[in-house]
Amino acid sequence: MKINVAKSAGFCFGVKRAIDIAYKTLQTENKIYMLGDIVHNEDIANQMLRAGIIKIKHLVRGRDKTLLIQAHGTSKKIFEKAHSLGYIVVDATCPMVKEIHKIVVEMERQGRKIIIIGDNKHQEVSGIIGQLNHKAIVIDSIKHIPFKKIKIIKKAAVVVQSTQNLERTLLIVDILKQYIRDLKFFNTICRPTRTKQQEIKVMPLENDLMIIIGSKTSANTKRLYEICKSFNRRTYWVRSKDNVEPKWFRNVKTVGITAGASTPDYTTQEVIEYIRKLN
Repeated sequence: MKINVAKSAGFCFGVKRAIDIAYKTLQTENKIYMLGDIVHNEDIANQMLRAGIIKIKHLVRGRDKTLLIQAHGTSKKIFEKAHSLGYIVVDATCPMVKEIHKIVVEMERQGRKIIIIGDNKHQEVSGIIGQLNHKAIVIDSIKHIPFKKIKIIKKAAVVVQSTQNLERTLLIVDILKQYIRDLKFFNTICRPTRTKQQEIKVMPLENDLMIIIGSKTSANTKRLYEICKSFNRRTYWVRSKDNVEPKWFRNVKTVGITAGASTPDYTTQEVIEYIRKLN
């Protein structure tokens, strides 16, 4: 049984950068707090807690406190509140997400209604919304386009959560263009996501079985699984080697493996080694 691993499997630039910033901050600051997890991966989140970062639900006043902003970003209100309460703020937001923030602020300044194609309530989407003075429209699928609201918009700007499916995004944009005459579309799906998605359209056709590794809370991993499953029904989404079932590999000659952008390399290697032992 041959095992083929995707070239793009694992950490993207934004995740690596956020984790590096977290560890560097631990070396220089005391009492480091986070509103949530640095990235959407349980193992990495637990590493951060063991290293000394404190996970909180609310900001409170105090001295010598540092707030670490996650890779997905956050609202401008969180920044303002943290500063007002005396926190030192360390921003680990992915630069590609920060670019989306800049776009929506400028487009709103120009008087455009902001439309976000993305997962409602996802941290990244909440952070994008949190840059604006007016309410944005969030569309998570073609089935949930709010036509009553769309029909009355004269000019708009569309941005995309950085880990969305490109093909589905373009279908939604095509529909929006039929109703909004003056529409600017910014394809803000990040390059690592595009690379992973391109690769996962080929690998399922070249392998008998596909394994997608990543947390169930990871949006980009979910997207990889959905795309892969559409090409190869023998596609399985696992968080670790403990989720791999030997019965999947009966009569399998080739296995394709990829991992989400927040999946550590050691988790991928553990899955590979487990499958090799089965072989």
